[in-house]
Amino acid sequence: MGESSSMFEAIYAGAETGQARPPWDHGAARPQLVAWAEERDLAGGGREALVVGCGYGADAEYLAQRGYRTTAFDFAPTAIAAARRKHPGSTVEYVVADVLDLPDEWQGRFDLVVESLTVQSMPPEQHPSAARSIASLVGPDGTLLVLATTRDDGVEVDGPPWPLTRAEVDSFASGGLVLRQVERIENGAWWRAELTRGV
Repeated sequence: MGESSSMFEAIYAGAETGQARPPWDHGAARPQLVAWAEERDLAGGGREALVVGCGYGADAEYLAQRGYRTTAFDFAPTAIAAARRKHPGSTVEYVVADVLDLPDEWQGRFDLVVESLTVQSMPPEQHPSAARSIASLVGPDGTLLVLATTRDDGVEVDGPPWPLTRAEVDSFASGGLVLRQVERIENGAWWRAELTRGV
């Protein structure tokens, strides 16, 4: 991811030396994820989950607590090192990886994939390929949850971030994934989309 990757690594490295924490770090599991999980009484039952762009791991740890065998990745090595340090003894597998170049063995593997704010952190020209890459991770009968801030069609932004349009949210429906529900929540500021793959 080139320049973008270097920028995020620099932000995490700065946080390690006492500068401001990353602005997207909520300090706990993302409330939009928690609300979605609680509405569904989500229980992993030992199934596999993946968190995209996990940062310090709060969302990953939350899914592990709900019974998922959880893998979480970020392209910033400093973020992954910090996540491992912040969660000693965790069952989560933390991995350094690039959303545009993911391990082949992850294809079609996961029962739940959570994408929260990662694609919108990337330049818009990378959004389509990132969405396809993320969609490819969802296994049979699996679910993809997409959380992103909203942008109306025709509205230009000077990111990062580059919030997603409805069409960009729809673009996650590729490779057999079906868009089941799209909500505009938090007074219209956030998308919450749920996609599933049939057998």
